[in-house]
Amino acid sequence: MFYWFMKNLVAGPILKTVFRPWVTGHENIPKTGGVIMASNHLSFIDSVFLPLVMDRRISFLAKSDYYTARGPKGWFIKNFLKATGMLPIDRSGGKASEASLETGLGVLAMGEVLGIYPEGTRSPDGKLYRGRTGVARMILEGGVPVVPVAMIDTEKVMPIGQRIPKVRRIGIVIGEPLDFSRFEGMEGDRFILRSITDEIMYELDRLSGQEYVDVYASSVKEKRGSISR
Repeated sequence: MFYWFMKNLVAGPILKTVFRPWVTGHENIPKTGGVIMASNHLSFIDSVFLPLVMDRRISFLAKSDYYTARGPKGWFIKNFLKATGMLPIDRSGGKASEASLETGLGVLAMGEVLGIYPEGTRSPDGKLYRGRTGVARMILEGGVPVVPVAMIDTEKVMPIGQRIPKVRRIGIVIGEPLDFSRFEGMEGDRFILRSITDEIMYELDRLSGQEYVDVYASSVKEKRGSISR
């Protein structure tokens, strides 16, 4: 109820009026059943605007750190994330990764929409980076289609490190669903998982027009951080 209230009566109308998001391919979103929306990731606000243009509720897997911040700011962020359908996950690896997988599969098993950023983190420079295979494993174990989504110019509205967004128009390009049912039962094959992930990233590259770099975005961020120190 709170999600509907925020999206349709409070935040949604204001954000749509101010940023005037344009959308193409809205008809490509399945009307029912579990589905994964796999998106490029340019800005924190990607998780804000995609839900606004969808008729169905979408849940994103968000870093659990966002839910542990203290003070008024922490309270606001935590409740805003809950209102927009974000689910806290631990990204520390190992058992935490398995727990994240189970959380996502639970959403899909209920016939709902799950949002995933295959790059694993926001792009540090607007380029598209190598996808992580967790999305492919979730597709095969959940037995669901995946819809590629390209966010356009969101990094120009709110780049990494900026707290107050700039007012300008953003876009959302929704591609046709990709069906990987031919690989059913092969979620343990790392070569299959890599092939599926690369196909998704190819579609995101085509839809977004970004320059593709075949390394992980997290590695680029770590390298830049070590140089700056």
